[in-house]
Order: sequence, then C-alpha cells, then structure tokens
Amino acid sequence: MSITPGTPSLLDSADPEAARAVDEEVRRQHDTLEMIASENFASRAVREAAGSVFTNKYAEGYPGKRYYNGCEPSDKIERLAIERAKELFGCAHANVQAHSGSTANQAVFFAVLKPGETVLSLSLAHGGHLSHGHRVNMAGQYYRIVNYGLSKDSELIDYDEMARIAREEKPRLIITGGSAYPRLIDFAKFREVAEEVGAVFLTDMAHFSGLVAGKAIPSPVPHSHIVSSTTHKTLRGPRSGIILMDEEWAKPVDKALFPGIQGGPHMHIVAAKAVAFGEALRPSFAEYAKQVIRNAQVLGEALVEQGLRLVSGGTDTHLVLVDLTRYDVTGKDAANALEEAGITVNKNAIPFDTRKEWITSGIRIGTPALTSRGMKEDEMRTIAGWIAEVVKDPASGEVQRRIRSQVEEMTAQYPLRADEPA
Repeated sequence: MSITPGTPSLLDSADPEAARAVDEEVRRQHDTLEMIASENFASRAVREAAGSVFTNKYAEGYPGKRYYNGCEPSDKIERLAIERAKELFGCAHANVQAHSGSTANQAVFFAVLKPGETVLSLSLAHGGHLSHGHRVNMAGQYYRIVNYGLSKDSELIDYDEMARIAREEKPRLIITGGSAYPRLIDFAKFREVAEEVGAVFLTDMAHFSGLVAGKAIPSPVPHSHIVSSTTHKTLRGPRSGIILMDEEWAKPVDKALFPGIQGGPHMHIVAAKAVAFGEALRPSFAEYAKQVIRNAQVLGEALVEQGLRLVSGGTDTHLVLVDLTRYDVTGKDAANALEEAGITVNKNAIPFDTRKEWITSGIRIGTPALTSRGMKEDEMRTIAGWIAEVVKDPASGEVQRRIRSQVEEMTAQYPLRADEPA
C-alpha cells in the first residue's frame, strides 16, 4: 500500500478487505498529528526491506553458524546490521536479532539472572517500563523486583535513594531508562553504584536511542555493561529490538536470546534494521535528532505558557509529560478528546499519581514523528495552543471539530516523507 492516501497498490486487487484497513491507517497517519512519543515514520527504504523476500527465510543461529542451509545472503545482511550498529553506537558487540525491546530485556534477564534474584529498576509509576519487572510482567513474576523512584520535589531520579536501596538490597541487576522520563540520566552514577554493590548495569534506551545515535544527548554505552533498545522510536527504523554490550557479556546474551528465548530471527526485519542504521549514520540524522529535542522543548515551553504543568518542569529529550490535575481532567478523557481533534497522544500516569493506571492524571506527548514530517518550532507553538484548548474543555465537540479542521490544513502542508529519510 502506498504511503499516499488513495494510491492503488497490488493489495487493492489481491485482498480488498485488508487493503481498506491499510488505507485507513495510511489516511489516519497522514491526516492527524502523531504525537505518541514511542511512534515515528520509517522511510520507504526501511519499509521495503521489511517487506522483502527475506521474510521467506529461516536462519536460526548466527552468521557463519546457522542451523539451515541457504543462509549466505542472510549472513551478509545480518553482518551489515551488526557492523552498522557497532559503528553507530560505539559498542564492542551487537545482537540485532531481538524481536522487540521487551524481548531484548528478557534475554538480558535470562543471561544475567537466576530465578528469584533481585533486580533494581525505576518504578513504572515514575516513568519506568513494564518489562523492567512490573508485577503483571513475566520479569516481575520470576525475579525479585525492587524499585527506585523520583524525588517528590524535583520529579527527577533520586540518585541518593537509588544508591541507598542498592546497598541495602544488593541487586544482581540494576536497570535505568523507561517510557516516560523526560530528563537526562546520569549513567556514570548508576555504573558507580553497580560496581559498588557488584551488580550488572543495564540501560534500556528504547525511547532515546535515536537521540544517542544522532549525538544529541550523552550515550549510555561507555557506562553500561549492557544496553537494550527498540529500533522504531526515535531511531526511526522497523518495529524491533537490539542489544549492545561489552565483550564480557557477548556470548551469554547471544545464547540467552537464541536458543534461550527466540527461534529463527525475522530476517526481513534484520534487513530493515541494517537500512535504518545506515540512515542514522548520515549527517542529516544528527540534525534530525537535535530538531526533535528543540521541538519538544519549544512545545513544552508553549504548553506552560498556556497554563499547563509539566512533570519536572520541562524536558531534555523528545517527550513531555503533562500533569492535568489543575484542570480536573483525566489523562484518559484528555487523550480521547485530543484524538477527536486529530492529535494523537496517550494517557500516562504522573509521579505519585492518585488515579488508576487505566485512567491517569497525565498525558505523554512526543515530537519524533512530527519532526520526521519536517515540522519545526513554529508548528509546535501552534499545536501547543490546540492541545491546551482541548484539554481545558474536553467535552466540547465544537472545539474538537474546529481544531480537527485546522490540523488537517497543517498536515496537508507536511505530507508523510516516507520516500526518503528526513
């Protein structure tokens, strides 16, 4: 299906019912403002690799050591992805077979821990991630999880409290990174504490790996034993995962991923990762990463000017977390109202939230996808005004319809740039 709404494709004649669903999604992406912080637009080259004939091939094992014959092209594309990942992030070893960021984290757990051993991670309620040991996740059921959190005053990671808990609990694994923390992380401090208590230090940079690749923020790689990531958020590749590590952990992690928790790799997605890493090595990607942050900061400043409160007061990265409590509107209601207005965000808990996780008191807003469309600071200021107007009157259908019309005027000026990387 073409990225251009209404353009015919083979799927239209082969399976009209499926084609209609795909076309609906094309139109949704084109006609709305995609501001979910974990979403982005992959280039046509990435999508072409993801839809290539590599989807037909089983290639269990690793390059040069496969369980099936006929893997020479698979070896070439996987080696290309590995070498590009190592160059992009400056790591000693890269595993590019993980199906997702969560799978990457599972492999690290399997490599590092025995069932019942202790993990210290950022609380999901304070911006962490489900796969870091939440009670409903596999990790939370097979391992002993303790959490550190944010300071109530600053809403920043409380490093002193993290260190105190680590000394007290003696975790085998310490994790930082998450899904809704808008500030830079002191990776050196985490490594210092990990060394002190004899723990392995994992950074999950799924959300900000593209900013690291573009050298827009400091890298966790020099300070971490292991780094996990998705490849589709700020990195703008296919939906998948990677694991980066020093040589000490190369064999244990590779073995934990395959044959430990995965079977054959998705070679079409490995190919797409190779393409995405190649795009991220270009100078234009570094400028893109910097613009993502500039857009997020301007968006945040404009939201504050409109009377909204940001968790921690702002952002250093690609996202802002908005506290809605002063307007007595839930995150769920705000996100639904904004969707009606053509702006896609997600409800999100704020630190020390008193509402349930399916309701929440906040919304999370990101700039990676809009930056891929070429939008800059002026558009962020306009969008901030629309967001504030909807949030302050979420029941108004008239407001939603008017802003939806304005959103469609803006998106028409910035068609999806999926034929080439921005």
